[in-house]
Amino acid sequence: MPGYGAPVETDETISTPRWSVPLVVLVSASVITAVSLGVRSTFGLFQDPVIDELGLPRAPFALAIALQAIVWGITQPIAGAIADRFGAARVIIVGAIIYAVGIVVLAASDGEAGLLAFGVITGIATGAASFAVVLASVGRMASPERRSIALGIVTAMGSIGQFVLVPLARVLLDRTDWRITLIVFAVIAAAMTLFTPTLRGNAADHAPAEAPAGRPLREDLRRAAHSRNYQLLNAAFFVCGFHVTFIATHLPAYVGDLGVADSAGSTALALIGLFNVGGSLLVGVLGTRYRLTLILATIYAARGVVITAYVLLPPSPTTTIAFGAMIGVLWLSTVPPTSAIVAQLFGTANAGALFGIVFLSHQVGAFAGAWMGGVLADSTGSYEAAWWTAVGLAAFATLMQLLIDERREPEEPPPPRAPRLAPAGAAAVVAVAGIAVTASAAAATADDTAELPPAYHCSIS
Repeated sequence: MPGYGAPVETDETISTPRWSVPLVVLVSASVITAVSLGVRSTFGLFQDPVIDELGLPRAPFALAIALQAIVWGITQPIAGAIADRFGAARVIIVGAIIYAVGIVVLAASDGEAGLLAFGVITGIATGAASFAVVLASVGRMASPERRSIALGIVTAMGSIGQFVLVPLARVLLDRTDWRITLIVFAVIAAAMTLFTPTLRGNAADHAPAEAPAGRPLREDLRRAAHSRNYQLLNAAFFVCGFHVTFIATHLPAYVGDLGVADSAGSTALALIGLFNVGGSLLVGVLGTRYRLTLILATIYAARGVVITAYVLLPPSPTTTIAFGAMIGVLWLSTVPPTSAIVAQLFGTANAGALFGIVFLSHQVGAFAGAWMGGVLADSTGSYEAAWWTAVGLAAFATLMQLLIDERREPEEPPPPRAPRLAPAGAAAVVAVAGIAVTASAAAATADDTAELPPAYHCSIS
């Protein structure tokens, strides 16, 4: 096994030519990712104005975001497989149009049904116009030794969307109606179609020397199904989904519950996007020198430390903004190395579909983070259970990464093994069990929590 300071050798390193990634492709892919993820990152800001006007509790809005996450995950491998065969441009155009429609549905909503429809429609859209499709397309154009940097650049520049669009949403919400603001963002989402022409070609167009060329998807799916490393990667990415969706959806409400100015929450979300630029670029560079699994283990461990510090420190605008900056460095920096590991394990012929499956695990975690956060807030009056579950899951993901071997999987999978609980399933069990145990403890001590400092408990009124 290679040392931690050495790049991982694969068959692809030898056989694949040095594809250059044109600047126009990087720019277009970055803009598409920026808009797709930037628009989605603003939805947490709409929670309070939407539920206040519609007279709803937080759980329905949280469920809409959770549905968006899980539908996104289910759609992602399908969209990735279609893009592998027919090209990314067509898939992204369809996704952008559906995205705009979904946002308009929320703008016209007058109850829970509209919220849920919004979640499902935008979930389909983001599956067709985000990571699996865009990163797989860019990754196929880059040589193995440059792939980590190329994916890091697209992911980093994509974060500019969050940095720009979150403050824009805050300004529009302060100056006009939330429904009008959503119409503006629907137009922005539709504008992704203008940047799709450069992402032409499918997997066959960009992998002439890969061995074996044109591998059928069913063969790579069979290899993945027997790959312990692929299962561990799925488990760790579940945790990433829990973290980012819980924070993006509930941080503004959590900050408001603590009595901190609303502007601190929106500023923190914007800083997450800004600092993720540096984090993703840094990880892209480090990925050319160090083992990707070691980098990912460090990211997950650092998330646990940052979340712990934020929950324990007294609440204030300063700690909230500092949290946004620090968690931003660790935000989407997991995506380039995770995508690169998939390519290292199986090659790039079916990278869109295979990373899409990993991303489905991410979105199962996102569903848990978004929905459970709202349910716990309504039932216990505190986000404490979800925060501490996030810390426990960070430790779990760190361990999963340290157990992964990045070397190329065998061309022929080993004989089937006895059925067992997949690591992604184990992660889900850890999340649900942690939430249930903490929620029970919170309910049992509800009478005593009023005496705790605000950093530990905040009543929702």
